[in-house]
Amino acid sequence: MLEQVKKPTMRNGVNIDDLMATISAVQQDPSLAQFRFSAQNQWLDCGHNRSAIKAFYGCGAMDTSRTVPFTLEADEPAVLLGTDKGANPVEYVLHALVSCMTTSMVYHAAARGIEIESVSTSLEGDLDLQGFLGLSDDVRKGYSNIRVNMDVASKGSEQDLRECISFSPVYEMISRSLPVELKMHVH
Repeated sequence: MLEQVKKPTMRNGVNIDDLMATISAVQQDPSLAQFRFSAQNQWLDCGHNRSAIKAFYGCGAMDTSRTVPFTLEADEPAVLLGTDKGANPVEYVLHALVSCMTTSMVYHAAARGIEIESVSTSLEGDLDLQGFLGLSDDVRKGYSNIRVNMDVASKGSEQDLRECISFSPVYEMISRSLPVELKMHVH
């Protein structure tokens, strides 16, 4: 007689069975929640530098499952005296913010039984170079404001989806240091 294999419960592309098992494991042993991420960076020329991201510490051990590092090129556009061989660091901040907000919303919505059909987002960040250039002590060196405009197709409420986003580590880091305006269109 053939043994029936139980198919995992999937929601928003997330394996809910594995998610619940992970939550249970961390509840039983909170030390499993301690992670340490790292990156190695090498300056190449002018504003161009490259970061490599490979191993990380998590769940009580070094994770070495990545056999090849992810590489990220950073540079500045020509107008900022770079050679435009990659996104600039403040553009990476926008990517980190929106990708973490999206992932957090999708995972937490999945855990709550909220289906998400699609998410598309546009971001803008305002930055005055006077701070970076040392021309004014009254101007921030980084973003003064970030606007996030999310378009989410879901039957979940905007309030529930915003609450899911509130678990985003990058959103928490950035929004506590400067205003992050989030606009969401749920349909």
